Amino acid sequence: MTPNEIIGWMGSILFAICGLPQVIHTFKTQKVDDLNELFIWLWFLGEVFTFWYIIIDDITNKVYHIPLYFNYLFNLIMVFYLIYAKYRYNSKPTSLAILKRRVIK
Repeated sequence: MTPNEIIGWMGSILFAICGLPQVIHTFKTQKVDDLNELFIWLWFLGEVFTFWYIIIDDITNKVYHIPLYFNYLFNLIMVFYLIYAKYRYNSKPTSLAILKRRVIK
């Protein structure tokens, strides 16, 4: 493994675990009222679009950035859990629930 690959793995691991404290806190407390719904969805979309870009670019150039795959897959798992928790444990209506009520009326 080259020094550049080691640095890539270190950065990817550090980025991947950035959201872990929030996931652990949410899992333990099952409280998500203060977790911003827009933040979660922007995080999710950012991860999906960037991961898609990296995969397509890697396939095109036949160069594979495995540390980035680890980072984005780990983050997607965490954000999926937070999205689930936001709609499962929230004690007050979410923005999407409020919007749905307004549209149905």
